[in-house]
Amino acid sequence: MSDTPAAVPAHTGPFLADCRARVGIDVLAHAWNGIVIFALNDGPRRPAALRKAIGGISPKVLNQTLRRLEGYGLVEHRRYAEAPPRVEYRLTASGRSLLGPLTALGAWSWEHGDSVLAAQERAERRARRG
Repeated sequence: MSDTPAAVPAHTGPFLADCRARVGIDVLAHAWNGIVIFALNDGPRRPAALRKAIGGISPKVLNQTLRRLEGYGLVEHRRYAEAPPRVEYRLTASGRSLLGPLTALGAWSWEHGDSVLAAQERAERRARRG
């Protein structure tokens, strides 16, 4: 019996450079992607409301992140013909499907975050000592 997950064809392996599992890992590897996806969990939001909900993200970085997520097909925007112009962003079905894994990652982080941070601090201390 193989250690390869059943959803991954045995001939590709789960961690080969061209494996589909890498798509999800690459999407979540960017610092703001998961945060913006989760911030859209409750429905469409305007950019200012997203920035307020997230905190600590500049308008430029939020715009770059939203464009990247649109390019991945995870977020869509709707422009309203109003004065002043209004734009809202919402998750697509694919974007909504990431909420479960993001919630699981958040639960893991809550449970193991302190030990990971402590290990990072120990590694930094060792590196400073040479």
